[in-house]
Amino acid sequence: MDIVYIRQLRIETVIGIFDWERQIKQTVCLDLDMAVDITAAAAGEDIDSTVSYKAVSDRLLEYISKSEFLLLETMAEEVAGLVRREFSLSWVRLRIGKPAAISEAADVGVLIERGERPAIANYAG
Repeated sequence: MDIVYIRQLRIETVIGIFDWERQIKQTVCLDLDMAVDITAAAAGEDIDSTVSYKAVSDRLLEYISKSEFLLLETMAEEVAGLVRREFSLSWVRLRIGKPAAISEAADVGVLIERGERPAIANYAG
């Protein structure tokens, strides 16, 4: 299995549990790894034989920018499920960070994997 990935997709959204967080948009940053067999796409130069990182990015930008989750954990579960369902993926690894949450930290967030992890030699993500 191969990996198609997206790194540092930045999206403005309402996220957080505090009253002041419910009144503003904050940036979340996503890293997404998606298990895909790219053999047919590579052989035929056919985008329809793989997952389009543009299509996935556009869908996540639309979905997350309109969301109002309280917790990153909930957002991560919903996003992972959406991507797996809508793009027919057997496995995803998703990291969602909220870089402005802790001023003393570069980033904080959650990292989840859903589905059956692909066998890729030395893949560290």
